[in-house]
Amino acid sequence: MDETFLNSCLFFTANRLGRAITKVAEEEFAPTGLTPMYGYLIRLVNDNPGITQKELSENLSITPSTLTRFIDKLEGKQLVQRQVLGKTVLVHPTDKGKELEGTIRQASKNLKLRYETILGAEAARKLSADIELTSAQIEKNF
Repeated sequence: MDETFLNSCLFFTANRLGRAITKVAEEEFAPTGLTPMYGYLIRLVNDNPGITQKELSENLSITPSTLTRFIDKLEGKQLVQRQVLGKTVLVHPTDKGKELEGTIRQASKNLKLRYETILGAEAARKLSADIELTSAQIEKNF
């Protein structure tokens, strides 16, 4: 059987990379008690108290409905709280969410250090930049 076509397929290789980096990220974020996505969401909220749900979904590149589920979960853990102003929903950190800031930042640093150790710092930076550019180009055309 010839599977070499998989190695030149952007869909397959991007998903393979996604699974690999997700596994590493989950290991590094385990001390926070959160998934990496929840950790990054809390970082954004802590850094931008009163950020809108719209801004969060755009920054995290997730749909508004997915973000709503994430915020529901974080509210349940008392890490963030919503403030409704008309049609706008603002998200604020709680004291408990702020207390996690150091642990979340350390997990993020550990993740970066781990993949930079594997790939090299410059290769990791270039790969991230290339993926960001490629994602933007594809998203712009759909």
